[in-house]
Formats: sequence, C-alpha cells, structure tokens
Amino acid sequence: MAAGPVTGMQLYVRLLGYLRPYWGAFSLSLLAMVVTAATEPAFPALLKPLLDGNFVQKKGPLLDWLPLLLVGLFLLRGVASFLSDYAVSWVANKIVTDLRNEMFARLVRLPTGFYDGTTSGSLISKFTFDVLQVTGAATAAVSVLVKDSLVILGLLAWLFWLNWELTLVSLLVGPLVVVVVRGVSGRLRAMSRGAQDAMGELNHVLEESIGCHRVVKVFGGQEYEAQRFGKGANLVRRFNMKMASAAAANVPLVQLIAALAFAAIVWLATRQAQADETTVGGFVSFLTAMLLLLAPLKRLTGVNETLQRGLAAAESVFALIDERPEVDTGTRDFGRARGEIEFSDVTFTYPGATRAALLGISLRIPPGETLALVGGSGGGKSTLANLLPRFYTPASGQILLDGIDIATLKLSALRANIALVSQDVVLFNDSVAANIAYGRLSGTNESDIVAAAEAAHAMQFIRDMPDGLQTEIGENGVRLSGGQRQRLAIARAFLKNAPVLILDEATSALDSESERHIQAALETLMRGRTTLVIAHRLSTIENADRIVVLDGGRIAETGRHAQLIARGGIYARLHQLQYATDKESRVEADS
Repeated sequence: MAAGPVTGMQLYVRLLGYLRPYWGAFSLSLLAMVVTAATEPAFPALLKPLLDGNFVQKKGPLLDWLPLLLVGLFLLRGVASFLSDYAVSWVANKIVTDLRNEMFARLVRLPTGFYDGTTSGSLISKFTFDVLQVTGAATAAVSVLVKDSLVILGLLAWLFWLNWELTLVSLLVGPLVVVVVRGVSGRLRAMSRGAQDAMGELNHVLEESIGCHRVVKVFGGQEYEAQRFGKGANLVRRFNMKMASAAAANVPLVQLIAALAFAAIVWLATRQAQADETTVGGFVSFLTAMLLLLAPLKRLTGVNETLQRGLAAAESVFALIDERPEVDTGTRDFGRARGEIEFSDVTFTYPGATRAALLGISLRIPPGETLALVGGSGGGKSTLANLLPRFYTPASGQILLDGIDIATLKLSALRANIALVSQDVVLFNDSVAANIAYGRLSGTNESDIVAAAEAAHAMQFIRDMPDGLQTEIGENGVRLSGGQRQRLAIARAFLKNAPVLILDEATSALDSESERHIQAALETLMRGRTTLVIAHRLSTIENADRIVVLDGGRIAETGRHAQLIARGGIYARLHQLQYATDKESRVEADS
C-alpha cells in the first residue's frame, strides 16, 4: 500500500506504464495524429494565395488545382484519422484487459479478512465501471492532448507567420484559460470519486436483490428494495450532474475568454487593413486559422473531465491492485499428512472486535479421529475451523499438523491436505464434472470423477440429467436441490482425498431422504480421516469420537456424547433443548 497520498502526476505516470507493451501500435496512432494535425493549417494556408493571387487577379494555376488539392487533403486526413482512432481503440481495449486480469489475479489472492470488510458490489464496480474510466485517461485523453496540441501548434505557427502582432494578442488568453481549467479540475476529480463509490453501492444493492429474490418476494420487500435502489441511483445521478455542471461550465468559460481575444484581434485586423498593412487573403486566412483553433481548444479544455474521471478511477483500481495479498510466510513443502492436529494456547480476535473469538484454546486431535465442535452462537466453532486452513492467523499460540507449525508450511502444501464441506455449498456455473473436479483437480479422468460421485451417492441423480456429468448446473447450482448440491460438494471432497476433513453441518436443512444419503456418504468420507465437525444439530454427532463444547471462545467441556449427557452441563442442556424443539416440530408436522 502507498505510504502517503498519491499525486495526480504519479497516478498518471503509473497509468502510462500500461502503454509500454503496446508502444508500437500507440506510436502508429501518434504518427497518424501528426499527419492529421499537419493537414489542419493547410486549409487556411491555401486561402491566402487563392484570394490574393487568383480571385483578385483572376488568374493562376491554383484555381484549376484547388478542387483536387482539397480532395487529396481530406483523403489524407481521413486515412490518418482512421488509423489514429483504430490504433487508440485497440490499445485502450488491451489496457482494459490487462488491468482486469491484474485486478482479478490480485483479488483471488487476497486474505479472507479483505472479503469480510468489502462488499462484492463495490468490487464488481471496479471491474465493470472504474477500469473503463481509467483507459479514458490513458489513451483517449493522450490522443486528444497530442493531436489537438499539434493542431494548435501548427495553426499558431501559421498565424505567427501571417501576423505576429495579432498572434501575440491571442496568446494573452493562455494564463486565464489555465486558471479556469485548474479551478475545475479539483471539483471534477472529487465528484468522480464520489460517483465511483456511489456506483459500487448501487451494484451492491442490485446484487443483493438478485441473490435474495426469494426472501424479497416472500417478505414483501419489493418496495423497500426499490427505495434502496432508487436512493442509490439518485446519488449516482447527483454526482454525475455535479460533474456535468463543472464540465459544462468549463468549456463556455474558456470559449468566452477566446471570444474576447478573437474580438480584439478582429478589431486590430480591421485597423491594419485600413492602413494597408494586410491583404484580403492574409486577413481571411488569419480569421480562418483563428476559427479552426476554437475546436481543438474546446477539446483540450473538455479533456480535463475525462482526465480527472480517469485519475479518480485509477486511484480505485490501483487501490485493489496494491492490496496486500494473503500472507504466505511458509517455506516448507509438505507431502501427505498423517492428520495429527494440535491447537496450542491459540487466541484469536477479529479485526475491530472488542472481544476475543478464541481464548487460550489447547486441543490435540489424533490422526483419524472425528472431533465435533458444538456450542452456542458466537462460541468460536467456525473460527477454530477457519484457523486450520489459515484463512485467519492466530494472534498467539500455534497450530500444528503432524507436529509441524502450519505457519511454516506453504499455503498450497497445507491446503492440499484439507478438504471442506460446508452448509453453504459453493458451486460454479459450469458442468457437474467441472464442479467435482475443481481447481487443481481439473483434468481428472472421468472414471475417477464417477467413482467420487458414486461414493457421494450423487451418480443416481447425475445419470438422470440431460447431459449427465456435462450438464450445466446454473449459478451456484440453482437447478439442483439442496441435497443434490451437498452431494456434489461431498463428491468434490472424495475426489480430493485429503487426510483432514472439515464438515460445517453438511446435513442441516435437508429432507429426510437427502439427509439419509448425505449421512451415508459422509460416514464413508470420514473413514480414516481426521475430521472436524462443526455441529449445530447435535443428533448428527452422537457417534463422534470426541465432542468439544466451546463457550465464549473457551473449551467448556469435552468428552463423548454419553459422558457429556451424564455430566448435565452445557452440552446436556443444548441437547435437551434441541430434543424438545425437534419433538414439538414432529408433533406439529403430524397434526
């Protein structure tokens, strides 16, 4: 991360660095811009000899050749303009692709804590909205600055050659224009930042409304969500209008200053004409060149809006690229673990929290043992399980795998030994086979995928699908039932064949038939593996080798099911409460 505030020039220099791989195409564009700019003063330059020598004296070869010269001039200009615009567009799209790839490569390597504190809508906005604004500053603004600056220089050179006194008068407007542009720049950039933040919040509302559409419908939240979206959309509109007002005021102010200078020049030119100090051709050529200056001047002052939008967006894009990736302090490779796990005096507090989530946890799990973690909400069950794959790092203490501190292991080596099946199943909008053989498992033989699916009791419904293993399952498996989605997640764990297994209540909220299949699949999966079961339904872990009760981030009780029931402590009370609730639910269902 940057040590201090970054200036606009630093941002722009960094942004231009993305042009380096495509300098050949951008150089072609610049060359075409030079040609286009060179043709601009040619038109007023043709007017002087035409009016002075040909129209006045009614003779001279220019009268015959002028039509061909004009056609040739605009043909050359058209070809150069096409090459310039095409090359700039090609480079801009390349930069968009490079930035998105770099952003995504960093995004998938960021720590879990980053996702905890960032909305997905704001992240999506960076990829879809901000990055497009950035390329405007990197390419479109550069092309305008180069081409129109060259046009202005060419026209000014012709004006100096025609009448240096009048041209000096026109240059007096320069300092005034600079003052106006600098005054507008700060407001444009501030409003651009606000617009990008507002767009991120708008995307967040949109994503939530789409992802939670069932809850919205059932609980009648349409009006509430419409109000949230309308408020966000209006905020985006207000920021855009503030930018539009600043940009709209910028151009007329510059044009007014230019018009005042133009009026003064016309007045002086008429005095020179009366004193026979200039010719008709020279005067018309001078006025034409002055008028041709207005368009590039307008574009140059207008490009400030694009530039400031781009710089504000660059801050957002580079902030993501500069985020510190997940820290991998490990240096040791590690083969297949036996599965012995030990938590030694582990303490952990979430960033910004006032109370520790875990306090002095010490726990040893022999290879192949099934350990259930139970307790009330906020007791620390999920936190303890999340520390094992190093989603978070303990504030103090050690976690050992086969006697080795996991902090010394490479993340890839550690996580290769861990499989995860959670209540919130994560599936991708891809085929069934791709979801089972995901990530490093991709490329697995179909026979091995089928074997994993069979072990997970999934092949029975996969065979009924239109394309079997190649059937597309939709976003997060939307075309599957809850039980089918769980069985695909279990099949993924079977295929990985890791010695350590984390189960986050993989059978909750399922019908009896699905739960029966999944429980059978899990019993097979757990065989011979060290398993941490995060249990909410205590009936599912009665056969666990050991049960650990967490309360307030500490280990309150430990033992087997029968022992803990006999003890009459926290576990016994939780079990009794759940038993009563389940019994009441069954009575209501029967009635």
